[in-house]
Amino acid sequence: MGIAIGAFHAEGAAELPAMPRDLFVGTVDGVATCTPDEHVHDIWPKFMVMILLEGRQRFVIDDTAFAIDAGSGGTASPVVLLLNVARYAKLFFVNDSQVPLRKVMISAPLPWVRRHLEGQGQSLPGLRRFFGRHLASFEFRPGQHAIALAEQIMRPPPLLRGEIAALYAKSRALELMVTGCSALVEGAEPPAQPRLAIRRQAERVRDHILARLGTELTIEAIAGATGASVSAVQRHFKLEFGMTVFDFIRLKRLERAREMLEGDGATIAQAAYEAGYANATAFATAFKKTFGAPPRHHRR
Repeated sequence: MGIAIGAFHAEGAAELPAMPRDLFVGTVDGVATCTPDEHVHDIWPKFMVMILLEGRQRFVIDDTAFAIDAGSGGTASPVVLLLNVARYAKLFFVNDSQVPLRKVMISAPLPWVRRHLEGQGQSLPGLRRFFGRHLASFEFRPGQHAIALAEQIMRPPPLLRGEIAALYAKSRALELMVTGCSALVEGAEPPAQPRLAIRRQAERVRDHILARLGTELTIEAIAGATGASVSAVQRHFKLEFGMTVFDFIRLKRLERAREMLEGDGATIAQAAYEAGYANATAFATAFKKTFGAPPRHHRR
């Protein structure tokens, strides 16, 4: 059964905003509001994923009020809001906070969502219910992986330009959409489904690794910390993420080294040490194999 997305109407469409055909990815960084006014805006039918890393925001759509609050500074606790706008609607922002926002906004036109989700054979009741209701919403606290994806959209590699930079942002946005929909399904479906239990266990392993990349990581310690056997950790992680645990650790350490080169002006030797390589030549070989260019091309 395909996913039935709520029908939308466009009476008086000549006066309504044109609906884009593709995914939109945008950011807000360092200002307290998305718009300085409190005018009413017409918005098109869309699936929205808002990742609020810092700040507070209130807005109203079709007389329904929404509020998300991630806090600020050292006490910030990022939050994700999924929102289904199933028809043309009226939006205005309530600008009552002075805390600067750090926010990623992903909007997918509902026809785009329909093309990607309908006709896929089996579908999940939680998703069907969500996309069948105007202003259906779901809020959750993201794990370290989702936060890292949002940060990558906020701070893309400086050498990326034009279409490549847009593809980079959209690739992270699509992964965030998958993460959000997975969280939605897990919150809406019975917890006993084996596939969802495997995903949760694999995500616990991933978040444990991301929080401890700078420490020595052994498969035995990871298994003990996440409450699973070594074989279950290895099997479930590969099933969920398509790579082994140690391939993931190697990739994330290389990504951290790349961020040091691009953003911190680190030397290649410093980046190699951060990635766990005692030999700069071995680091350069692994780096080029992973990112397609040697480390020196990523230094500021």
